[in-house]
Order: sequence, then C-alpha cells, then structure tokens
Amino acid sequence: SSIAVRTNSEELLRVLRPHMTPEQLREASSYAVALANRAVREAASSTPECSNMGTTLVAAVSYTDGTVISNVGDSRAYHITEGGIVRVTRDHSLVEDLVERGELTPDQARTHPHKNLITRALGADPELRADLFRQKLNEGDFLLLCSDGLSNVVSEQEILYEVIHGGEACTCCRRLLDIALHRGAPDNVTAVLIQC
Repeated sequence: SSIAVRTNSEELLRVLRPHMTPEQLREASSYAVALANRAVREAASSTPECSNMGTTLVAAVSYTDGTVISNVGDSRAYHITEGGIVRVTRDHSLVEDLVERGELTPDQARTHPHKNLITRALGADPELRADLFRQKLNEGDFLLLCSDGLSNVVSEQEILYEVIHGGEACTCCRRLLDIALHRGAPDNVTAVLIQC
C-alpha cells in the first residue's frame, strides 16, 4: 500500500495545477492510479517476498465545488453532511456483486464470510481501470476515505455520528480507529477525514 500511495501522490503532485477542470482531474487521477498499479506489479515481480501482492486504493482530488474520487478494491469514500451519510464508491468485491444481483442484502453482506474477496486490486493485472466519481461538496461537508478495516467493523450510522456529533473533527479519525480496534479490527485500519 505504501508503494501505491507514494506513486499515486507523487504523480498527482507533479501534474496538478490550479484551475484544472473536473475532466482534467479525472484524467490525471486515472493515470496516477495506472502508474501506482504498474509500481505495485513491478515490486511484486522483482522481490520474492512480495510475490502476488496487491492493494486497494481510494483517493480524492478537490476542485472549487467538488472532488474527483478514484477507487480500486474495497476501500471507500463517504460523503457526510448534517443530513446523512452516502457511500460514493462501489466496492470491487464478490459480495458487492451479490448485493447488486439481489442475492444478498446489504446487512447480509456486512457479515458474509467472503466479504473480503475483492475482484479488482492494484498489482493484480497489467491493465487496471479505476472507478472515478465526481462528488459535489458544499461548505461544511465532509469526505471520509477509509479502508475496509474501518467500514467492515464500524457501521455507516456510527461513522455519521462520530463525524457530526462525536466531538471535534480533528479527533474524529482517532475516535473511529479506537472503535475499530476495540472491536478487534481484523484488518488494518486507515481513515482520512476532509472538511470543506
């Protein structure tokens, strides 16, 4: 994951300029994800202990009244306001596919034994397509980027409560991490909270 984050961030920092259009940001984000995919694959092929490694990714690049979000795998982005929480991204997972086909409910998906089987990841294939989303953001809105280590053990309603009512925004990620760790956090937990 550190290879993916470093490569994606370095590319975006290299190409981002003020006043880029949302479409230009989409193109830059897509290319940055492709470079991250290539870097993870190269590290996996050149280092025996890293053979077959892969990772998920969720990233956001903001513009005047919104953000472009890219995702691969089951790391998520949530748009949070006083009025509620909305998941912006779609998990690339077996369980998400079953939910979309109506074979599982979202509640069943949360506890399904195969919820961690992902269908798309950085490093898995030579060519990778990230999902890209444009999300309008108003002043005061929040954007939460997180790994499944958080979203698998902390419900959306709990996330909403912690962001809006749980205390200061600057301590929110620590509070969410503490909840996940208290519940055993079976996976690594990453969270970034942005307020407009």
